[in-house]
Amino acid sequence: MEKKKAVVLLSGGLDSSTVLAYALSKGYEVHAISFDYGQRHSREMKSSEEIARYYGVERKIVHVDLRSIGRSALTDDIDVPSRDLESIPEEIPVTYVPARNTIFLSIAAAYAESLDSTEIFIGANAIDYSGYPDCRPEYFNAMERALTLGTEIGLKRGIHINVPLQYLTKADIIRLGIRLGVPYDKTWSCYRGGEKACGECDSCLLRLKGFMEAGSEDPIEYEKYPEFYKKYLEKKKI
Repeated sequence: MEKKKAVVLLSGGLDSSTVLAYALSKGYEVHAISFDYGQRHSREMKSSEEIARYYGVERKIVHVDLRSIGRSALTDDIDVPSRDLESIPEEIPVTYVPARNTIFLSIAAAYAESLDSTEIFIGANAIDYSGYPDCRPEYFNAMERALTLGTEIGLKRGIHINVPLQYLTKADIIRLGIRLGVPYDKTWSCYRGGEKACGECDSCLLRLKGFMEAGSEDPIEYEKYPEFYKKYLEKKKI
């Protein structure tokens, strides 16, 4: 029997790599799509390439110039902030890219339609995340409805946006990924583009918190560790 096709948004980060592995585990023929959108560094594009190669899946790169729109620390000359974990849920941060998931999902739907597929997978999460409005369940429900109404294949068969990590903590996502054999050493989550992950941005903090709570160690290198993770590593050595 021919496998059902699915388009998986692959940024090269921890979440999207886990979702790709998850879609494969469910028997889908995965077609990955990565976006070069003018982000402040290309490190995540390198990771998405490595992940796609590791799993032997086709990867389409789409160029979208969101730098021309700006208004985000990821696409404009705005510093990526350093916050503590407690303050992350309080407000939408400057790393939010205006309408990014709406743009990406629309293009992913077009790609899916070209493949005669109705399935899109995205690694968004509404538990341990930076507070972006386009990561919430109500957003994905509305977007799924819009894509179903706005595409030929949607009118005939419906578009389905799969968000399997939506209600998982970062620790639960990592546990799932470990069970699936995700090569987390090849992933990249940091908002800054150094040789090593910064260990200070929201994404690094949430990632390290997840590995700590999962009882595991993050395999990538960091410029520095936050105090909570340092204490965790010290306790593990005892």
